[in-house]
Amino acid sequence: MDAGAGKTLLTSLGNGTLISAVVGFGQTLITASASQRALVTPVIEESRRAMEDLSAEYRSLNKEFFPTHVFEATTDPDPAFNRVLMADLDATRQYFFRGFSGRHAAARLLLSRTERELRAVIADPRDAGAISGRARYLLRREAGEVDLEEIQGRLDEEIHIGLAGLFLARSRCAQVDITVIADPPLDRLEMFDDSVWVTLYSDVRGATKLYPRTLRFTAGSFLYNMERAEFLRVSQARTGRQFRITPATTRADFLALFEKITGSALTPEHFRELEDKFHAFRAEFSAAAELGS
Repeated sequence: MDAGAGKTLLTSLGNGTLISAVVGFGQTLITASASQRALVTPVIEESRRAMEDLSAEYRSLNKEFFPTHVFEATTDPDPAFNRVLMADLDATRQYFFRGFSGRHAAARLLLSRTERELRAVIADPRDAGAISGRARYLLRREAGEVDLEEIQGRLDEEIHIGLAGLFLARSRCAQVDITVIADPPLDRLEMFDDSVWVTLYSDVRGATKLYPRTLRFTAGSFLYNMERAEFLRVSQARTGRQFRITPATTRADFLALFEKITGSALTPEHFRELEDKFHAFRAEFSAAAELGS
């Protein structure tokens, strides 16, 4: 346009409009950013806190009701299983064992270098019904190969070897309290200060394996507290027979104790046979589990 009042007016209007647009755009950006901080950010923060609270609740539930480790049934000792269990054993002050013969507990104690208190609940060798549950489990695993009478004879010997092993392991314990009961639960229990291990001999899915499925729970779990209360109830019940071995227990003392537990006299020669069988079992188990000698 030619210079004049019209051009001057249009230039003024254009400049004003441009400035208004720039200022408006800037104000819009500022307002949008402020709105995001005022509205969106608190929502995001609240969502984050809600997710953290939910995650904490799930972790708490997992700790209370779910195992930290699951070891599937195996035919041979699982080195990973035994490494974790031995770590729990080395860190514990009390070791509670509920099982059939106590052979594995005695072998583990001799592999440990720290002293602890052992409480063991095992099957009563004087009661034929006490070994029937384990015998049926082994009969399913060895179906067609052996009969029930042969298995029961083998289980009797395992109890005798286990007792000899617990006596030999007395130097690793402040004391060994043994309770023999007529109807021990089929599942094996090993409890430490910070964890409990449950070996599921009652799980028929693992009946073809020598070492059944095992679950590990922490001390803060529901199952730990339940099993601890049940173990203490059984170990102190009048229906069981209680015996004690200490580091001061002599071989002669043990021979007399063995007869009280089993109802069978134990000669020094027979004790040496049991001792040799236990050491052979311990060496074989330690090598297979990669636990050293």
